[in-house]
Amino acid sequence: MAALNLKGITKIYPHSADQKKARKKGAPEKKTNLQVTAEGVIAVQKFDLDIKDKEFIVLVGPSGCGKSTTLRMVAGLEEISGGELYIDGQLVNDVEPKNRDIAMVFQSYALYPHMTVYDNMAFPLKLRKMPKDEIDRRVKEAAEILDITQYLSRKPKALSGGQRQRVAIGRAIVREPKVLLMDEPLSNLDAKLRNQMRAEIIKLRQKINTTFIYVTHDQTEAMTLGDRIVIMKDGFIQQIGTPQEVFDHPANIFVAGFIGMPQMNMFNAKLLSEGGKYFVSVGGCKTELSTDKQAALSSHKVPAQDITLGVRPSHMVLAKAPGNTLTATVDVAEMMGSEIHFHANADGRDVVVIVPTMDTNGERVDSFHAGDKLNLTFSGSACHVFSKDGKNLEF
Repeated sequence: MAALNLKGITKIYPHSADQKKARKKGAPEKKTNLQVTAEGVIAVQKFDLDIKDKEFIVLVGPSGCGKSTTLRMVAGLEEISGGELYIDGQLVNDVEPKNRDIAMVFQSYALYPHMTVYDNMAFPLKLRKMPKDEIDRRVKEAAEILDITQYLSRKPKALSGGQRQRVAIGRAIVREPKVLLMDEPLSNLDAKLRNQMRAEIIKLRQKINTTFIYVTHDQTEAMTLGDRIVIMKDGFIQQIGTPQEVFDHPANIFVAGFIGMPQMNMFNAKLLSEGGKYFVSVGGCKTELSTDKQAALSSHKVPAQDITLGVRPSHMVLAKAPGNTLTATVDVAEMMGSEIHFHANADGRDVVVIVPTMDTNGERVDSFHAGDKLNLTFSGSACHVFSKDGKNLEF
């Protein structure tokens, strides 16, 4: 159990000798989204985050955004180039990993193949020279929590991927660490097993009192596991908030596109200000924004302008007739049981529209085929208004 404070944490990977020579000769830089300076490549930039005791924090973002590097700096496996890391108020920048009271679960399980499950879980406690009866108690208790008691005498090769991952988690929690770090622990599992293990981690969190920091590139894991999620891109934090906050109020176009599946539809549109009220206009459809969005835009004195309008696929509504609607042409219609997923073209953009197979009157939605026209509307509360440089104008 611990509170963590990350203040301006930065990680710079120095240039190799060959890279330094190339820079002196003026050779073109290798393309990267990360900032390259004379010191080196900046993998994580000014990372600020306060984590409460027992909180479950998820770092999420695309590959190469710096999330695993941040986790490794917390663990002490990577040197911190700049900033300060505090655990329970103690500065730990120069504290050895073994003295930070942190346990880590890796993507690759990292189990000892020649040891039984029991011995794998007991190994970190034996290194601490803990009494045998205490080791036995902790291992059996962790095995009971993770439902792997029946596998204690087996070796890792006799276990499935999900069972091995439970053993790896068990080996971490027997230490009763202040902080439990997880680096994409479910990425090697198939889809069904990932769903099961997500549920297991949620149950585990309720049974043990520790602070979790979890890294993933899977936004479904982030949304279902985290008390708060930290969305990263190119080494920078894009937004911090609860899963519902970042889904309902994305700070920028990147967050809007990254969180939510299928991803948010984006349109070139206009923000209009008429009679003290704000409207959005796109492709013949004009919609008045909701009261809360009106208030947010008014408080920032946002002027009328060209915008990027975001609307989630499930918030698009199928109208029965044209008239103040957005017209879309169907490319593909996917029947998904209770829903139909339309892949269509609207106002020159490829969009996805999700509609129930039954309308509000209980009538089945007519079948559509490629080339058919859809008349679409959306409510003012479903609109996300972004400036042309990608920022949410409500912030």
